[in-house]
Amino acid sequence: MTRYAHVVGWGSYAPPQVLTNADLERMVDTSDEWIRTRTGICERRLAGEGETTVSMSLQAARRALEVAGLRPAQLDLIIISTVTPDHAFPATACLVQDALGASHAAAFDLSAGCSGFIYGLSIAAHLLSAGAYQTALVVGAETLSRITDWSDRATAVLFGDGAGAVVLEVGENEGGVLSTLLGADGSGGDLLRLPAGGSKAPPSHRTVAERQHFIQMKGREVFRFAVKKLPEITREVVERAGLSLGDVSLLIPHQANQRIIDAAVRTLDLPPGTVYTNLERYGNTSSASIPIALSEAAEAGRIHPGDLVVCAGFGAGLTWGAAAIRWSRPHPAPPPRWLQFLRRMRYPLAAARSALRRLLRWLTSLGVRDYLDGEKR
Repeated sequence: MTRYAHVVGWGSYAPPQVLTNADLERMVDTSDEWIRTRTGICERRLAGEGETTVSMSLQAARRALEVAGLRPAQLDLIIISTVTPDHAFPATACLVQDALGASHAAAFDLSAGCSGFIYGLSIAAHLLSAGAYQTALVVGAETLSRITDWSDRATAVLFGDGAGAVVLEVGENEGGVLSTLLGADGSGGDLLRLPAGGSKAPPSHRTVAERQHFIQMKGREVFRFAVKKLPEITREVVERAGLSLGDVSLLIPHQANQRIIDAAVRTLDLPPGTVYTNLERYGNTSSASIPIALSEAAEAGRIHPGDLVVCAGFGAGLTWGAAAIRWSRPHPAPPPRWLQFLRRMRYPLAAARSALRRLLRWLTSLGVRDYLDGEKR
């Protein structure tokens, strides 16, 4: 039996705090006209106090599970793509797994820059198709505002925060993730990077004074790379699916720069209305940009069963990735309010379960400590 990994749920979250181009005019030497003409961005969202990559991932994941009609306990796998995890370890995915109450799910993070969501989607789809799992949650989430140098005009105007998620489920009907493409060129690693904070340059007075804990980017080189790579991988992933560009219903590219997207559309000669963008409202949210746009397009009725949706991204690493998806899930009707209430109650119960497990672990440790003390005597 052939197994297909279908997208059955989707959801996104954007923080309520908005930073407009007008706001940036008061922070750095720039203007609304300069930002819009060079990037296409008008505003971006910033995580508020207490909001983190974990909390935003949770919001997007809950919405995706709601659309999928699945309980967290039915998840077999959780993959979160991020370059801004809450901690180096434990993994963001493990914290999300606990908060959701997805007690049966394996969980891990991956880091592939702005291509990360496609990497996660590809890994999950292949594992499901191979029979390893039945369901998977894939999240792209970033809190880039915490690693953005707000005094650097070149990068301060670009980035925003947010999270997007999809739920994959195995099905026998042909469709779902038809093909994926992943690639990397580490020789371009210096073009977009966070210099310090890892094992090579751990935090120190020097790294902080030299502002090495903020994003550094060589914009022109990244732009040239992206303009060439985006149409290449779009064309190739469609060919891998045994289809042609004429079959594409909607292209959802990484939302980095409107000029990059426009150049790719011209190269591919796609008809008007084939590309979905929301860059003007969110800026570049790295690995969150494609799942946020995919979720919004589905919610807006831009995607219908039978449509061929292509997602394509590029980013730090340098990395790139694309996925061709045959959409198979209609937008579900909202559940009755009583059912929504019951579903929301799962999460306080998950928090209580987590607290109980921590208490039991602590009590167990006391018993072990008493035993060891007795052995010493």
